[in-house]
Amino acid sequence: MSYTLLFLALLMAVVVWWLVKQSINVRPWNAYESTEMVRSEGVRSSLAPVSLPSSKVALGVFLAVVTSLFALFISAYSIRMEYGDWRPMPEPALLWANSGILLVSSVLLQAAWNAAKRQDTANIKMWLSAGALMSVAFVAAQVMAWQQLTASGYGISNNPANGFFYLLSGVHAIHLIGGLVALAKSARRVWNPEASPGAVLLGMELCAVYWHYLLVVWIILFSLMLST
Repeated sequence: MSYTLLFLALLMAVVVWWLVKQSINVRPWNAYESTEMVRSEGVRSSLAPVSLPSSKVALGVFLAVVTSLFALFISAYSIRMEYGDWRPMPEPALLWANSGILLVSSVLLQAAWNAAKRQDTANIKMWLSAGALMSVAFVAAQVMAWQQLTASGYGISNNPANGFFYLLSGVHAIHLIGGLVALAKSARRVWNPEASPGAVLLGMELCAVYWHYLLVVWIILFSLMLST
């Protein structure tokens, strides 16, 4: 269990590194480009150069907070499972397929980000739509897995292990649904012919990074639940 917490600590370190890397890589002659990207998000700035878009800072802080939240949940999970009333629940086979669905959605959003770098609007739309569809499928499959478990008698209040399973998988699903809201906002830019390429690229980058993060967190949670 300590290895899982260590991995989460490393994940938080990666988030911080990503933020620092974004700031260091901005060159003075590109400062006004970053300013334009921030302006496209509705933040008005005239002459002051911006080294890092506020949305990137916000995402980095949010991921750090979420990592801390999951670390606390996992710590509580590890403590609670030591009690004698802990009865591990079976993991539905559907969760294995669901893990593959989330992996594919992450890959598709990475493809959308790569297409945005090339300003390839057609492929951005294709990969973005496919990634969003797979993400919705992931949430739907999670609901189906919960229904299968409850129908088999593994209700949320039957056992502490059951409650933690629904808590961890449910919190993860909520974060993914929140990501879909942000994805929809980025999609509006893609389908808006007046949107700047910089704004589209920024949106695709943030979505891809967030989905990669959710994939890593899900792998950690799923591995944790399989090991008990």
